[in-house]
Amino acid sequence: MARMEILKELWAFMKVRKRYWLTPIVLILLLFGILLVFTETSAVAPFVYTLF
Repeated sequence: MARMEILKELWAFMKVRKRYWLTPIVLILLLFGILLVFTETSAVAPFVYTLF
């Protein structure tokens, strides 16, 4: 999968360049992405909208 390759490459970059402070930023972006995908086509959407 191309997505896994991107994540592996990003992790390798952070490891080589000692950019571990990027990890929380990447995780939050991934969580928001997952949240957007689930709220588009599920019954969870009304509950998520009340959070914001």
